Amino acid sequence: MLTEVNLFGVFVAPLSIYAVAAVFVTLLLRSILWRTGALSWFWHVALFEIALYV
Repeated sequence: MLTEVNLFGVFVAPLSIYAVAAVFVTLLLRSILWRTGALSWFWHVALFEIALYV
């Protein structure tokens, strides 16, 4: 169930917590793809990174 999370007395929407978690997952995947050279396979790297985040 999607309920607000209480962080130090401030209620935060769960979607914002998911967004922050997605940033960390995106950064991890981006670094792995960069080290393996797989990012060079994509025509527009910035668009791929945004799609990876979404």
